[in-house]
Amino acid sequence: MSLTKQQIAQRIAQELKDGYYVNLGIGIPTLVANYIPEGIEVVLQSENGMLGMGPFPKKGMADPDLINAGKQTVTLLPGGVYFDSATSFAMIRGGHIDLTVLGAFEVSDTGDIASWKIPGKMVKGMGGAMDLVAAAKNIIVAMQHTSKDGQSKLLKQCTLPLTGVKCIKKIVSDLAVLEITDEGFVLLERAPGVSVEDIKKATEGRLVVKGDVPEIKLG
Repeated sequence: MSLTKQQIAQRIAQELKDGYYVNLGIGIPTLVANYIPEGIEVVLQSENGMLGMGPFPKKGMADPDLINAGKQTVTLLPGGVYFDSATSFAMIRGGHIDLTVLGAFEVSDTGDIASWKIPGKMVKGMGGAMDLVAAAKNIIVAMQHTSKDGQSKLLKQCTLPLTGVKCIKKIVSDLAVLEITDEGFVLLERAPGVSVEDIKKATEGRLVVKGDVPEIKLG
């Protein structure tokens, strides 16, 4: 009934437009690189200093020195370039990234995001997420709608330390596609076989349903 991680990435790839410069966060967002639609050119940026990333390498073809910000081996497309972190963050902070795709622990119905720390658990660092949410022109979150024990991650107010405030525009979860407006989470699409009632039960924050909600279409 719910979307797989690959299907979440596939749906997010439908949001890409020709000429976009895109930063993909750690986790589900990195999978978007495998589903870029044919006929458009999208340039993927990684904050560790890469522009022009391609899809993940095929088995046996990985270069251990070629990694993204999540330390996963990647490929580089013709024309791709490397640079230092200062240049990378100048791109990010300068507002040159058209779209950022991030994972999240929690998102509030006002667009706040908590994505970098769970108190009491070891954290390697906040990475570039705080810079990305402050400067990107558009931000989409890829996430599971609920925790493993069934608790909603789409909340009235985030309970974990915030990465950014009132910055998230859209969410693609395993249950639904939602847009964040002044009204709250506006339900745009639902996963095949998932009812509006299922999504209501899984959403703690304000959920707005307008008319018939179509199912997500992939491929």
